[in-house]
Amino acid sequence: MAIAIRKPDEIAKLKRAGEIVGKTLQYLQNTIKPGMTLNEIDAMGDAFVRKHGAIPSFKGLYGFTGSVCTSVNQVCIHGVPTDIVVKEGDILGLDIGTKLDGYYGDAAITMGVGKISAEDEALIACSKDALYHAIDSIKVGMRFKELTKILEDFITERGFVPLRDYCGHGIGTKPHDEPNIPNYLEGKPNQGPKIKNGMVFCLEPMVCQKSGKPVLLEDQWSVISEDQLHTSHYEHQIAVVDGKAVILTEA
Repeated sequence: MAIAIRKPDEIAKLKRAGEIVGKTLQYLQNTIKPGMTLNEIDAMGDAFVRKHGAIPSFKGLYGFTGSVCTSVNQVCIHGVPTDIVVKEGDILGLDIGTKLDGYYGDAAITMGVGKISAEDEALIACSKDALYHAIDSIKVGMRFKELTKILEDFITERGFVPLRDYCGHGIGTKPHDEPNIPNYLEGKPNQGPKIKNGMVFCLEPMVCQKSGKPVLLEDQWSVISEDQLHTSHYEHQIAVVDGKAVILTEA
């Protein structure tokens, strides 16, 4: 399947959808306090997205029940909103998707709830720093597998490991599209499709501590590492414009 090349007007629409994601994540990060439930956080995110004219695209996607993936502590991705209460010292992953005028936005952060441990600060910094390092490394003509290797090398050099079996992805008029962009290399970096101007995709380093082997919890959504330790996840939506990576999901 070919990777879509987006026209400037399409990238502008994707940026509008993405900016709402960024604003929603910023709003939640500034608002969430110990004692809130995941359902309350989900409702706040849903209302904020709708107030800004977009639709929360995760709601009902593949059967997901919430509008915001709320992933607490050990949960790396796809945490389902429930009546679980976040408390001081927790870390919370927030992953949000929007749909606006037929185009999608998607980004994620992991945040501390109140004061968190130095170990968790380092864990969150790894996923965030890996994301921005990879974005800064993007060049037209490089292969997506080279980008994957950059992500993996950064994560492992910090002493962590990438979650396996889940990946970044293309995005446009579908929430998930070609290509798949893992955070770990399979094969050789000089194989596979090359990055071109007009491509739009999401990078999302998912970082575990000792094992990258995923375990799916009973809710059939929440993914943890088999080591059952805390994890972290960051994501931005990127467009390649005039040879450079442009972040579409900043507030």
